[in-house]
Amino acid sequence: MERNYQITAPAYVHPHELHWRTAFHEAGHAAAIHIRNQQKQLPPVFFEIQVKRPTLKEQDFFAKVIDGNLIQNLPIAVIESISLLSDECQHSSQRAYEADVVNLLVGPLAEAKYVSIRDGEVFNLELINLSALRHYGGHSDLEKAQQYLEFFITSKLHRDNKLVELLAQAYQFVSNHKNWACILNLAHFILDSQQETISCDEAITIFDRCLSPNQPRWPGKPAFLELH
Repeated sequence: MERNYQITAPAYVHPHELHWRTAFHEAGHAAAIHIRNQQKQLPPVFFEIQVKRPTLKEQDFFAKVIDGNLIQNLPIAVIESISLLSDECQHSSQRAYEADVVNLLVGPLAEAKYVSIRDGEVFNLELINLSALRHYGGHSDLEKAQQYLEFFITSKLHRDNKLVELLAQAYQFVSNHKNWACILNLAHFILDSQQETISCDEAITIFDRCLSPNQPRWPGKPAFLELH
């Protein structure tokens, strides 16, 4: 899961601001992979976050969630034989691919929410549609989501409807206060840590602390982000 670094919005984005947006984008992916899959009683999956920090001014900050998919490398073998699977197996496959699509969509949605809070704007599903996600590094996420759906749904109309349905689920995840706190804290850890690799266990530890009754405040966290 990788943020697309080609900004399609006409406005210039300062490199430092792009660092923040990238951190929230990848933190969103990671939070959905662990927390949402757990909420849906889906199997845990391994992931890690690779980070490349600029050593020169002209270099970009880069972060990417590695792995984390319930269905790895698109389930071609499963799809070819899906008609032969039992109803229970087909249902399990559908739950897995839908979860993977939602987890892809949470990344650009988390970035969009960060930008809306920063700018004091409204964050709602009417304004943040699928097309708008491309302005928040979501091009590659949407492309991969479409590829997943093409393997399972032959009708384009049904695919489009399903994608809108899964976007709504991703929005609900990001809008949840506790989930947002997890995304926020991991984003700060991505930015503040000097690690090149953030392990799955490290991310889960941050999530567990955020979900505990006495949620800690991340040092240096901007106050305006805490209110949403």
